[in-house]
Amino acid sequence: MIPRDCGFCDTREVLIDREWRSFDSMKLTPQDLKQIVRLTLDQYNDGAEDFWEGTRGHDVSQNIAALLEYIEGDPPFTLLDFGCGPGRDLKALADRGHLAIGLDGAARFTAMARDHSGCEVWLQDFLKLELPDGHFDGIFANASLFHVPAQELPLVLRELCAALKPRGVLFSSNPRGHNEEGWNQGRYGTFHDWNAWQRYMSTAGLLELNHYYRPPGLPRNRQPWLASVWRKSS
Repeated sequence: MIPRDCGFCDTREVLIDREWRSFDSMKLTPQDLKQIVRLTLDQYNDGAEDFWEGTRGHDVSQNIAALLEYIEGDPPFTLLDFGCGPGRDLKALADRGHLAIGLDGAARFTAMARDHSGCEVWLQDFLKLELPDGHFDGIFANASLFHVPAQELPLVLRELCAALKPRGVLFSSNPRGHNEEGWNQGRYGTFHDWNAWQRYMSTAGLLELNHYYRPPGLPRNRQPWLASVWRKSS
């Protein structure tokens, strides 16, 4: 699994099962899904301090600006940092004057995020979300949705869409790939190309506003992150 927006490089492709599998060939059982969640969260919890030290200085201001640019109305906005990790971006959102709430599946991260940001943080499994309907002006899903197995992604996206207010905005950034999923460095990930990601989001009832590749200013073959911004229809 590629760490969350931390500068992916090809040398990190070390797989537990030594192969990626295409989405079409995957059928995960409930037992498989439980194992994916447990092992991925164990890896994050066990390495929480190292993860924080390795990512706390990363600049994702471009992504935060992309979310805020498209939210209609007057701030402050009610925002969900979906997959907030130790709270770097959650604090950045709160420091801009918004009511920011964090959510993560790793208990160690939620504790760290509360301490770092001073914000409310929810501990929830991405595959068992309990979100309020029509509550958020925007959802910031920075390097988090790629942990959702492809067969579960439609449901998760519908739940996120339902949690947005009418015309609310969802931002996502994920490492891109060739529509495959599997294990990497103890974490499970799915890697979509743009066409596949666009289909998933549109099917969930979201309208495309913008998309771009990261890091900025590099050739496309050195931009492994695909960022996109979407609006919930009225």
